[in-house]
Amino acid sequence: MHRRKLGSQGLEVSAIGLGCLSSPTSAAGQEEALTVSIIHRALDNGVTFFDTAEAYGPWENEKQVGKALKGVRDKIQIATKFGYNITPGGPRPYPSDSRPEQIRRVCDASLQRLGIETIDLLYQHRTDPNVPIEDVAGTVGELVQAGKVRFFGLCEASANTIRRAHAVHPVTAIESEYSLWTRDVEDGVLPTCRELGIGLVPFSPLGRGFLAGSATSLEELSPTDFRRNMPRWQGDALETNRNLAAALRRIAEARGYTPGQLVLAWLLHQHDQIVPIPATTRLHRVDENMAAADIILTTEDLAEIDRALPKTAWVGARYDARGMATLDKS
Repeated sequence: MHRRKLGSQGLEVSAIGLGCLSSPTSAAGQEEALTVSIIHRALDNGVTFFDTAEAYGPWENEKQVGKALKGVRDKIQIATKFGYNITPGGPRPYPSDSRPEQIRRVCDASLQRLGIETIDLLYQHRTDPNVPIEDVAGTVGELVQAGKVRFFGLCEASANTIRRAHAVHPVTAIESEYSLWTRDVEDGVLPTCRELGIGLVPFSPLGRGFLAGSATSLEELSPTDFRRNMPRWQGDALETNRNLAAALRRIAEARGYTPGQLVLAWLLHQHDQIVPIPATTRLHRVDENMAAADIILTTEDLAEIDRALPKTAWVGARYDARGMATLDKS
């Protein structure tokens, strides 16, 4: 597995990481066993960068990640997140809370669940409209000074928020949704990252499975699957997007790749500090996804992809209205 640098402060990770979202199995024991086996398969493929959050589960995924990575701490990098007030049986969606005291509390709790002494990359999960980003950056800076955190990151932050945070404490990475069908970051966030020397970590780089072909219709989704509420999975939008996904599949097959591999390779070619973190619940997908790090696309390849799949061709919003309201528009 090739390696890449995120930011200019010294964080080096595998070129592709692993998003450690919990699997949707109903039994907790089965979920943990699957999560651990997928993480171990990723390690076998040379992955060193693992992404979790207190909100995944909540709390349980950090425990699973910590268990799976026990004994290899000096070889890997762990990212986790704060930014919510999560209570047992409390409201969902989780209310934002990035007050300094809450950041410190969540950091300590995450360290305990992960079973580690230092978090390699600590993100704010979503911007908090009630807490100035300068206060957030300053608090994480204090945690860095205390040795509890190595590097600071933001998730789904606007270019303006990134600049304000970076002026207080260096931002190492931005985690945002980015793929061939979600290219909003190209309008402001990605140029800002290039200018300031900040890495970009795309989550859902396979379009939540749609671009990889693992789920392209509502019939393939369980009744409780959150993707059912996303406009791009609805009606005419879904049909348009399925036609575009078919074009992607033809381009990939002509080159001997799977659609998912082509999508990940395309992302890696957009900036030398991009590290996608595909998540999966299938062991064979780990091998497939990580092999994309070795793919080299030519200028002609990239041009063909852009002609067949322009950013404006995809139809439908990323989230429903409630989800869109959580995104930073400052």
